[in-house]
Amino acid sequence: MKKNYYITTPIYYPSGNPHIGHCYTTVACDSIARYRRKQGYNVMFLTGTDEHGLKIEQKAKEAGITPKEYVDKVVLKFKKLWSYMNIDYDRYIRTTDEYHIKTVQSIFKKLYDKGYIYKGTYEGKYCTPCESFWTPSQLVNGMCPDCGRPVIDAKEEAYFFKLSQFSDRLEDLLLNTDYLQPKNRGIELVNNFIKPGLEDLCVSRTTFKWGVPVTFDEKHVVYVWIDALSNYISALGYDNDQYNDYETFWPADLHMVAKDIMRFHALIWPAMLMALELPLPKHLAVHGWITFNGQKMSKSKGNVVDPFVLGERYGCDTIRYHILREMAIGADSSFSNEVLINRINSDLANGFGNLVSRTVAMVDKYFGGQLSTEREYDALDDELISLATSIRGAVDTYIDNTQINLALAEIFKLVDRSNKYIDETEPWVLGKNPEKKARLATVLYNLLECIRISSALLSSFMPSTMPKVWEQIGAEEEHVSYDNMNKFNVLPVDVKVKRGDIIFPRIDIDKEIEALNAIIKNNETVKEENNIEPIEKNISFDDFMKVDMRVGEIVECEKVKKSDKLLHLKINDGFSGRQIVSGIAKSYKPEDLIGKKVFFVANLEPRKICGIESQGMIVAAENENKEVVISFADSNLKPGTRLG
Repeated sequence: MKKNYYITTPIYYPSGNPHIGHCYTTVACDSIARYRRKQGYNVMFLTGTDEHGLKIEQKAKEAGITPKEYVDKVVLKFKKLWSYMNIDYDRYIRTTDEYHIKTVQSIFKKLYDKGYIYKGTYEGKYCTPCESFWTPSQLVNGMCPDCGRPVIDAKEEAYFFKLSQFSDRLEDLLLNTDYLQPKNRGIELVNNFIKPGLEDLCVSRTTFKWGVPVTFDEKHVVYVWIDALSNYISALGYDNDQYNDYETFWPADLHMVAKDIMRFHALIWPAMLMALELPLPKHLAVHGWITFNGQKMSKSKGNVVDPFVLGERYGCDTIRYHILREMAIGADSSFSNEVLINRINSDLANGFGNLVSRTVAMVDKYFGGQLSTEREYDALDDELISLATSIRGAVDTYIDNTQINLALAEIFKLVDRSNKYIDETEPWVLGKNPEKKARLATVLYNLLECIRISSALLSSFMPSTMPKVWEQIGAEEEHVSYDNMNKFNVLPVDVKVKRGDIIFPRIDIDKEIEALNAIIKNNETVKEENNIEPIEKNISFDDFMKVDMRVGEIVECEKVKKSDKLLHLKINDGFSGRQIVSGIAKSYKPEDLIGKKVFFVANLEPRKICGIESQGMIVAAENENKEVVISFADSNLKPGTRLG
């Protein structure tokens, strides 16, 4: 019977568009979830969005729409980002979901009935961006200690949670168990919050309405943290009828959060569960921030990096690898163009990618793509094989301790050793001596096995790229299973390889850093993505009539090689036919376009795109989610029909 494993990200606050700073937790949890699935666990991976609060209400008002309309738009962008980053979550929760609201109201009433919630008056300091209350002593230079922005005076009737009653139990949890990772964070919380005296927590608001109503006092809405934190059990069906997974997956095996919300997950959430007499999560892993010039990435500071832009340039797996490799649990990770490019070149291009390319090329050159079965072993092989078969055990331990950067470093020990093995064995010299054919086959087989093991281990962290490697080295699905990650001689002795594209191309550092710096500079003045472009200058009617727009029917369609964005379309234009290259590949599958009728500019001067002559332009537009949308023609219109 499979063991269960429950892992969660925090639910993100959709007050603005997602950026690279949002990615680490989700990519890390996705990687761990994938690894656990390979280990045979029954995994539940939860992520979502925290959609209530004053800031959302204010943002929606500024935009002239309802709060729900506002969060609906931003949630689409989060989901698009997670799809782009190949995040394979099992469940996505929104705090505006009706089942979640039902759970929150039930929890609030239970805590009230148990005497843990009482009515009082709140008077103190409040940070609107962080949605956090602070005492004057907790402020830093009069500012919010989390984000450094100004706070306002707040006074209102409110309900309070008796957090102070749980001081001793929380101190024991943080100091005497392995609940919090890294351990030093627990000491920090005890010294900063518990030792000075935990204060009861304000858990309702009356000055705004965008929240979960308190069922027995509807002028109050539930304050964000009881609302948000409850998602971890509402998503499993606790006190609602939507799901029935609470008994299967609770308590959670791992919550992962950034350090700015550690306090809520290490103090408030356990106290809530203690009050409800529910089991506590097994572990809380706290990581630092991805920083830019030493500052946390923040839209308000103008230092955001668009992950779509980075992914477009390098591929999502490259970005996944970079942020996972640079972030040590508990510490900040500084984003810089130099570190990014150097990491891509050193680890991925010169290291792993070069290992794959050289090995496959030599099998192709010396054996016509399929190894002979003759073998000649050497003592030099033993060290390589011993290392290769030991890596999985080390990676298991690092995953158990949420030390993903060290897990990746361990895998790359095998990559580096394999490249060194090439230099030691000199296959190009062996290839010149017919009597060394068996030794050459042994060396290349050992390299293919090391690539198989390292790529199988890397597949949880770079899931899009590793299947391409397996295709090149002739590995089938069973060859890269978890059970085979610590075994050697798994590939067929006469394995057949298939040369393909370079897995990770080397990047020209100077040119690329210049390009990335330009991107960062453009982000210093952040503009809303849904701004409408200004109307161009007027043209004459005669000029307009020169544009020949026609109806065409798509009869053939295929992806353009070496491009993620382009489709090659063959169009029945009512005459002799034509071909058009269009940047719509990320929005449409080729097979879905066959037979569709479109509008196109027929008299546009032809030009070559990726070596293909494009004879016109499809009429399409980009929506607010940066998706290209074609303006399809009515099916009754004949190909060649002119517009106007």
